[in-house]
Amino acid sequence: MKRVQVLVMSGLFVTLLAGLQYSENSRAFVQYARQQVNVSAAGGKSLYEATSSRLGWNQDRTGLLEQIKEEAAKKKIEPINARIDRVWKAIPGYNGLEVDIEKSLALTQELPFSNKPKLVMREVPPAIGLDQLGAVPIYKGNPNKPMVSLMINVAWGNEFLPKMLEVLEKEQVHATFFFDGSWLKKNIPTAQLIKEKGHELSNHAYSHKNMSELSRSQATAEISKTQQLLEKELGVQNTLFAPPSGDFNQSTVDIAHELKLRTVLWTLDTVDWTKPEPSSIVRKISARVEPGSLILMHPTSSSSIALEQMIQVIKRKGLQLGTVSELISTKRIPEVESTVQ
Repeated sequence: MKRVQVLVMSGLFVTLLAGLQYSENSRAFVQYARQQVNVSAAGGKSLYEATSSRLGWNQDRTGLLEQIKEEAAKKKIEPINARIDRVWKAIPGYNGLEVDIEKSLALTQELPFSNKPKLVMREVPPAIGLDQLGAVPIYKGNPNKPMVSLMINVAWGNEFLPKMLEVLEKEQVHATFFFDGSWLKKNIPTAQLIKEKGHELSNHAYSHKNMSELSRSQATAEISKTQQLLEKELGVQNTLFAPPSGDFNQSTVDIAHELKLRTVLWTLDTVDWTKPEPSSIVRKISARVEPGSLILMHPTSSSSIALEQMIQVIKRKGLQLGTVSELISTKRIPEVESTVQ
């Protein structure tokens, strides 16, 4: 009687599986059947094993491995090393991309009814990064990375910050705010609010002096005082420094480097302090923005009005917006670590 029941169950099981397409429902059914039906059939095999074998669903490990290796060869992208450009100085590196063969094989074997290998991707860092380049300023990100960053230097005035923060939040964009220390000391609550909204807070020296005209000790003090404010008042572990007015010399870059800060300049300048028409800023960005662009602005009337259209123009060009640290990192866009393809 029991053998009759086994045979009946086997027949039903085979018929149902053979008739189902590979949908989520069928996979759920198969998973359930594997868990619920584990009776012994002829030769000591479970019903699932016998049925899978009969339908040809068991895949050979060696064959699968070869398929995955073939796909891996097609999908591999070599990492790009950081380098020093004659014009743009330090250009960040960019991670490569490859198939994690072992993880892909394991995942595919867990899904025996898949008709093609499931690939697990991972990023491969370049051999040379920014750290290996030493004390060199950065003007732009890697041109292979489809990202742009907004640098907002804050040294005076609060009038237009609320509008800019409102636009950034609406557009779901995080920018990097470089604070002048003398402004920051008087506006800790405002800086805290900016931090709470997910933006990056960084160093713009202390009193907006031309760094190239200062002695080594004076330049060190300018950077260090603002760094201490960021750390003690806001709990920020900052790694970036933007020289006031873009004025610096190699000594400035060396001092920042000794303080574990990267000196950052800009690719595109809105020149918003000259009070241009907002539409002219938008046109400029639309014409010149490209992957890796660092866009300089300030909390001014012109930029606060132009900001929303600027962001929309950038997005329409297929570029993401991120903080300066995100832009100059080697991480790919979008992140692909452990992504299944």
